[in-house]
Amino acid sequence: MKNVYINSIASISAQKTLDNTSFLDAIEDYETNVLPVINPNYKEYIPPAAARRMAKGIKMGVVASKIAIQESGLDNVDAIITGTGMGCVRDSEKFVSAIIDNDEQYLTPTSFIQSTHNTVGGQIALELQCKGYNFTYVHASTSFESTLIDAKLQLELDEEKNILIGGVDELGEHTTEIQKLVHLVKAEAVKTSEVLDSKTKGAVFGEGANFFVLSNEKQATTYAEVVAIKTYNTLAETEVLQEAIHFLNASNLNIEDVDVLILGNNGDVDFDAFYTTLAEGFKNTQQASYKHLCGEFNTASSFGFWLASKVLKTQTLPEVVKTNNTDTTSFKTILLYNQYRGENHSFTLLKQC
Repeated sequence: MKNVYINSIASISAQKTLDNTSFLDAIEDYETNVLPVINPNYKEYIPPAAARRMAKGIKMGVVASKIAIQESGLDNVDAIITGTGMGCVRDSEKFVSAIIDNDEQYLTPTSFIQSTHNTVGGQIALELQCKGYNFTYVHASTSFESTLIDAKLQLELDEEKNILIGGVDELGEHTTEIQKLVHLVKAEAVKTSEVLDSKTKGAVFGEGANFFVLSNEKQATTYAEVVAIKTYNTLAETEVLQEAIHFLNASNLNIEDVDVLILGNNGDVDFDAFYTTLAEGFKNTQQASYKHLCGEFNTASSFGFWLASKVLKTQTLPEVVKTNNTDTTSFKTILLYNQYRGENHSFTLLKQC
């Protein structure tokens, strides 16, 4: 079994993360309940005529994938695996609206074709002329983790050498309004710096694209090693800490071996207790959170994966993500935990290499 390495990363988010030379140096402090991404200059990466026909999610995915591949020093990859919870939801909304407005007649199929969840992976393959394995996972809030598990298995068994993986989700106006109606989105505007302590129902929603090139060959640009990953459909709040310990033990590690615990808490008073329970079990460990910076969406955990990768390579932990303070100055092992509304739990273990 070969080891699996993160050889390059790219992030488009509500923060200035596109430039890999900086690391959350200047934070955008919003006051809202929905966070849009900071759009790159798409014309620098995609011909304008093509970009006009692309949904926002596709453009984010294409740009992030190009940056990740460029940083890895590759011209192409052996496989492309994407994860998305909602796909190109804006085109879905356009198509459904057209059905209603036109009384189910005279419909053009363009929006429907572009709304399918695998559109992002397909478009990236067309851009790269990659004819290898191409798969999209739509597993709600474990969509990104599913891509990671798939890629890890293939690389460990030496079926492929370099695999591009990513998580991408976009905001849709109509879908967001529905989520507000059912109280998944916070009713009030909240400052970025106050989200995690808001103690109200719902989350601040967001969007983004985070892509990575994984390989079973270590190189100069390598960020970290992917040691293990495990997902659970359901876990009781009282089981989370014990499962985390079992997960670590499977890699011959204990709580004391974890240098940073990265949590996916989002300020939702009804479900943040899962994170609080785990945090209490790691009370002597440096802890961090990230969803106040990027917002909550189905593949938001990919932003946490980006954060962990940067921490291990730069050996720095930005103050804006710290939720406690310890004397930890060396970061060798990071444990990530995420869940959404009490379901789709995941543990991911990364280490310095």
